[in-house]
Amino acid sequence: MLRLRGQQVTCSLFSFRLSFSGKAVHRVFLSGGQEAFLEGHVHAFTVLGGVPTGKVRYDNLKAAVAQVLGFSRQRVENERWTAFRSHYGLEAFYCQPGIRGAHEKGGVEGDIGWFRRNHLVPVPEIDSLDELNAMIDQWDRDNDDRRIGTRARTIGEYFAVEKPLLKSLPEESFETEPWFSLRVDRSAQVSVRTNRYSVPAKLISRPVRVLLHASHLIVED
Repeated sequence: MLRLRGQQVTCSLFSFRLSFSGKAVHRVFLSGGQEAFLEGHVHAFTVLGGVPTGKVRYDNLKAAVAQVLGFSRQRVENERWTAFRSHYGLEAFYCQPGIRGAHEKGGVEGDIGWFRRNHLVPVPEIDSLDELNAMIDQWDRDNDDRRIGTRARTIGEYFAVEKPLLKSLPEESFETEPWFSLRVDRSAQVSVRTNRYSVPAKLISRPVRVLLHASHLIVED
């Protein structure tokens, strides 16, 4: 929860945490959909300067998992998530559903709690999401000087050992935002999933293309 230009808004916090160093990258989005999930990964890989070579643990969130198969580790993945993983060479490890899998992702859940208590309480008052995410980037950099629990070294010192082990980023970027081909209705609006957005009245009855980001969209005529 935050106050955006005086209005109380519910947002989603993305967190990607490396287990060895404890270094985490965070991003706030206005939605918690797949676009935010993928955009958060791209931002994290860019900040870290690479992609983890081992398994990355995930909950069974809809942005990645279409179906849990019984009590096994097997999952039917969302097709777009599978394409994203293949592009970056990312290996996913899915936690057991419910209480059984709670201990398997304690590191990132603990990080989210720590981050919220230390940076998002009291509720931030901002003029734009870009402003908040710039603040978050600085908080993440400052966090390199912190020691987790009784660890002998700082997060930054451990990350210096971990960073050379990351895989290089692919040369081409992955298009995380889906395109929609739509027609503007007589009310000068386009319908994207469950929401309606106004466009200039001169576009009534005309076809447009819409590029959907996690926190905004672009309409092209």
